[in-house]
Amino acid sequence: MRNLNRVHLNGLRALESVGRLGSLQAAADEIGVSPGAVSQQIIRAEALLGRPVFERTPRGLKPTEFGARLLERLTGGFRALDEAVGMARRHADDILTISVAPVLAAKWLVPRLGAWSRLNPGIQIRLDASVGLVDLDASDVDIAIRVGDGNWPGVRRRFLLEQEIFPVCAPDMAARLRTPADLYGVPVVRDANSDLSWATWLALFELDEGRLTPGNSFTDAALALDAAIAGQGVLLAWQTLADYALSVGTLVAPFPQRARTGLSYWLLTSANRREDRRIAGFGEWMKREMAATASRFGGAAFSGTGKQ
Repeated sequence: MRNLNRVHLNGLRALESVGRLGSLQAAADEIGVSPGAVSQQIIRAEALLGRPVFERTPRGLKPTEFGARLLERLTGGFRALDEAVGMARRHADDILTISVAPVLAAKWLVPRLGAWSRLNPGIQIRLDASVGLVDLDASDVDIAIRVGDGNWPGVRRRFLLEQEIFPVCAPDMAARLRTPADLYGVPVVRDANSDLSWATWLALFELDEGRLTPGNSFTDAALALDAAIAGQGVLLAWQTLADYALSVGTLVAPFPQRARTGLSYWLLTSANRREDRRIAGFGEWMKREMAATASRFGGAAFSGTGKQ
């Protein structure tokens, strides 16, 4: 490995990160330094290699022909190094690392983990609360739970639950809602970061989203849910977000109809790693828990076009 002595490892890491992510800023965010520092590391690494790895263009850095071949090998090498470090961190027999969106963790998964632990006393759960993409081959994450259409290449996936949306509100406000058109007369609490649209649910009744009354807006779904519980307005919710609040009566669903979003919950694992007993066991437990959640919502789900 004498060739490695020619270039500092940080320089190689900077080259690989920029090549894979496509920009100095993205590489800087991943490595934890400034874009200027990444740029300087690249310049020094290229000087030590004696050949340019990137062309400087008005649109940013573009790999040279040599650079493309080098970067492909660097990515493979750093992935192997990352997995080796992950093996040191991963205690295969007693720790299960799960990547899950913060709101799903807080409002649905965490309250159920006590039951999991009682069934599996020898396994500890480590939650990585994140919505970002996870490299299940290179990281120490064993399982990722994500919402989408199931089209993730290179992973093993299990279907968990079809996502459905519906209005929820505090019981006092629900008393004012006799028909879906009554939604025009109450404030609507919004999750500002959500891509889910009121129009999808309102289409079931040929109602206009533009006539809804604006209410408070939050950049976190859990906060929006708390606002609805506090009586600040009606929220467009989904099963895993509202399940507990509905079960204890702090929220009610004034109308039984639910609209399909075209998205579902999926449990993702690496297609290249063996699924051990921890992963397989948690997957089966998740399927049962999600099925139990689905059963509590009955059968009033409709398509987003207004047809059953």
